[in-house]
Amino acid sequence: MPDLNTPQQRAVTHLGSPLLVLAGAGSGKTRVITSKIAWLIKERAVNPADITAVTFTNKAAREMKQRVLQMFGESDSLKGLTVSTFHSLGMQIVRRQVKELGLKPGFSIIDPRDVSTVISELLRADLTQNKDLVERVAQRISHWKNIGMTPEQASLGPIDPITIAASTIYPNYQRYLCACNSIDLDDLIYLPIRVFFEHEEVLRHWQLRVRHLLVDEYQDTNGVQYQLVRMLAMDGNRLTVVGDDDQSIYAWRGAQPQNLALLNNDFPDLAVIKLEQNYRSCARILNVANSLIQHNQRSFKKSLWSSLGQGDPVRIFSADNEQVEAERTVSAIMRHQFRHQSKYGDFAILYRSNHQARGIEIRLREMRIPYRISGGSSFFDRSEIRDLMAYLRLLTNPSDDSAFLRIVNTPRRGVGATSLEKLAATAKQKNRSLFTTLLDPQLQRILKTTQANTLLLFAQKMTEFADSLQTSDPTDTIREMLDYLRYESWLKQTCDLEVATKRWQNIELMLQWLESTNRFAETERTLAELIGELILNDRLDQEQEQENTNQVNLMTLHAAKGLEFPHVFIVGVEEGILPHRVSVDEGSDQEERRLFYVGITRAMHSLTLSYAEKRTRFGKKIECEPSRFLRELPVGEIEWDKGQTGDSAHLQDTGRAHIASIRALRQTKKSSVGEL
Repeated sequence: MPDLNTPQQRAVTHLGSPLLVLAGAGSGKTRVITSKIAWLIKERAVNPADITAVTFTNKAAREMKQRVLQMFGESDSLKGLTVSTFHSLGMQIVRRQVKELGLKPGFSIIDPRDVSTVISELLRADLTQNKDLVERVAQRISHWKNIGMTPEQASLGPIDPITIAASTIYPNYQRYLCACNSIDLDDLIYLPIRVFFEHEEVLRHWQLRVRHLLVDEYQDTNGVQYQLVRMLAMDGNRLTVVGDDDQSIYAWRGAQPQNLALLNNDFPDLAVIKLEQNYRSCARILNVANSLIQHNQRSFKKSLWSSLGQGDPVRIFSADNEQVEAERTVSAIMRHQFRHQSKYGDFAILYRSNHQARGIEIRLREMRIPYRISGGSSFFDRSEIRDLMAYLRLLTNPSDDSAFLRIVNTPRRGVGATSLEKLAATAKQKNRSLFTTLLDPQLQRILKTTQANTLLLFAQKMTEFADSLQTSDPTDTIREMLDYLRYESWLKQTCDLEVATKRWQNIELMLQWLESTNRFAETERTLAELIGELILNDRLDQEQEQENTNQVNLMTLHAAKGLEFPHVFIVGVEEGILPHRVSVDEGSDQEERRLFYVGITRAMHSLTLSYAEKRTRFGKKIECEPSRFLRELPVGEIEWDKGQTGDSAHLQDTGRAHIASIRALRQTKKSSVGEL
């Protein structure tokens, strides 16, 4: 408590009425939540099992729990404490209430990519040819679930092609999930709301279970998340929510910043505490941020301030084109790193859209500067690898319904939603998995003869391959299975040749790894154990990459939320990019302003903004206009940099920095050879 400022202390010790903590960027909101958890347990003798803290990401939940553990020094004192994401809390509720929800224990959660496959089947649309239609229908159904709308209610909405398609598919989609004993990610919040409405005793149980509820990043809640919090909080006297409407940047996935204002309606005795002292940025950076965000309509006004000194002016420069913009940005990083011996990990280059990174990547590679792009997908997230892994999971575990659902129509076997529904009903009745039900002699009575014969042959062949794994070289068996499936041919039929070739190369890469190490024979591990090891190794590789922090950070403004860097560059601050053209057309420039505000407040010591006067789009050079947001920044805190790339001083500094980076690279290589 002595380490907290006065507003933070008030937020930690507040009890007796609902509390909204308006926490500005860098104001220590996570510290407030973790300190309040510790204070409740230590000073008010609250049972940890009566406390639930909820946030949005697994990373944030882990960090929060780790901080609380550090305050106690031992985990036994925190037995029963729940620190989780919204979806994890929803999972707890769904698992306990499977009976009331009409689910069976062991239900599956289908992946968002698998959702697209299901919807394309229901639409009878080719996913590769109608990807946009499938995605828009999936998004519409997801939106309906996120506002708590049932299939019956959805059918009463406005008449337009996407709504008509989605409202037609929605009930069939739900029937499909039910038949497969599956739910999707949206259901993890939607279903708890439903069971609470339908079973008052269930709601009461969870209200007594969640006696103290603390919610982080409240501005990012959607309709059903807000409803879940309101229902669990009862009278709200033990409710603490922390949020910042100025940092609400996820409207595209259903976030409603107005949920902060709605708290006043649902809880008239709501207390509001503002955290305005920023512990991250210099004063000039905050003055720029405050000036920008004042142009938005805001339910709660606040102004960030800092005691970290004035700092340097915010620098803005224009470039002839995007190549020059990338060159000047990278050169600035090299000069600063050379002069001040900074780490490359101290620098972040932020942009509105991923395509803006290409030119910057090229320039960084030319200058041999290490960099990392955040948000890259895992090797095991690729669809072809997910297909292969699902087949391997099914070979080693015929009861894996989730794996079966992924590959039953991959490649296509003409199995529709109605057939799967019948299959699932029979499996449920006989208490079998979906795959083993295919071998049932009564399959001909359940399905049409053609479908039954196709699936029976498929099941028999998969059983043969599973048996072969026990006696033959596993990689030979896997290749034989892929040949039988004609998987490579199917890729060529469903993708253009270049994409199909790359996907098949990924399959080969995985098989070659298995062959080259011959791990099956050497370690005597089962295929199931190896699958688990493969996934674990992939995750560990990603974590090791993340631990290598001496790399320039490249990421979108959305991905930068929650992070901080000593030196930040925001590129492409132009009309049509920031604010984005689509957002302007839809009248949502206020969210774009909040997005720019989030980017600005990531900077600790220096901030540089840039735009191009011309940019190549769709193969044509077009004139660019500086963003309207630049006109909203305070003149006294800005320095316009008119220096050109060809200046002699600039060239000398850049040359010295380049030579230094090459020497460092050579030294690293020598050290690596020495270690070998």
